[in-house]
Amino acid sequence: MHLIAEWFKRHFGNQQVVILVGLLLFFFGVVYFFGQMLLPFFAGLVIAYLLDGMVKIMTRYSIPRMLAVIIVFLGFLLLMFFGFFWLVPMLIKQVTQLVQQLPSMISEAQMHLLQLPEKYPHLVSEEQIQEVISALRAEVAQLGQQILSISVASVVGLITILVYLIIVPLLVFFFLKDKDLLLAWFTRFLPRERSLAVQVWEDVNIQISNYVRGKTWEIIIVWGVTFIVFSFLGLQYSVLLSLAVGLSVLIPYIGAAVVTVPIALVAYFQWGFGSEFVWVLVAYAIIQAIDGNVLAPLLLGEVVNIHPVGIVAAIFIFGGLWGFWGVFFAIPLATLVQAVIRAWPRVDYLSKKPAVDPPPDSQEV
Repeated sequence: MHLIAEWFKRHFGNQQVVILVGLLLFFFGVVYFFGQMLLPFFAGLVIAYLLDGMVKIMTRYSIPRMLAVIIVFLGFLLLMFFGFFWLVPMLIKQVTQLVQQLPSMISEAQMHLLQLPEKYPHLVSEEQIQEVISALRAEVAQLGQQILSISVASVVGLITILVYLIIVPLLVFFFLKDKDLLLAWFTRFLPRERSLAVQVWEDVNIQISNYVRGKTWEIIIVWGVTFIVFSFLGLQYSVLLSLAVGLSVLIPYIGAAVVTVPIALVAYFQWGFGSEFVWVLVAYAIIQAIDGNVLAPLLLGEVVNIHPVGIVAAIFIFGGLWGFWGVFFAIPLATLVQAVIRAWPRVDYLSKKPAVDPPPDSQEV
């Protein structure tokens, strides 16, 4: 117990550290316990944070902030109109077509599976194939129940979406318009001695704003290029699959591998193992190679300097806490953790005093 008390006193004896830890616990507690309730609020806050960068760029060219806010907000409404009246109906149509085609896909898959014991009797037995088919049928039945439950709750879900479509844009507008007023009101409740927390926030703000801006352009470019390529090759569900490819860049390493499966399955059931199937996979591989080796480094550079192991760990940890949204914000949250670790006062364990780095001129080369 004495060692634990000494460690706690050594690391948390600093008032700035206590304030930083308290603010972080408060932030994560609000998100964890009230995230579902405050979802429109958080959605409006995130969207306003993204749009505020465009407002800042316009104000640099001597455009009044209120005028810049109105222009950016009207552009946001135009994108919402485009998404709600073109993209969403197109996605619903293609998802419906895919669900209607699933029974024929499953029947064809079962037929191919039943032929495997005849072709490869030493590798696969008929009993194993029957087990696979039974598991496949169980999964399809479960999927059907989920779709039925979604359709039953569709009225409530539609009302909720309509409410969000009104509330979220209003929140976005007021967050942009009264940004300084809201920040001044919020900081009144923060401790005055918060220099360490401010240091962490400034680091995180720069990293996340650059990351979000770069990722947004990466999603748009990858989505658009993939849609053009898949449409040119004649692949079914090109809008749905290209959107999945675009969003997959949010989950490094894992996203691209996961999206490969539906692309390959749709191409196989459309053409079989023909030249068209090969061309689709080759085109998808080229898009991923260009994105990973050219586009992402060009847009992001060294914005998020986190090791791949840390990124994968962040995806699993925050995904386990908050599901899809945890995966969605895994890298920004990992950036926050990295900023806290970087700003945390280091301790000299011999003298039990905060370690101070020597000036750059006195460091040994």
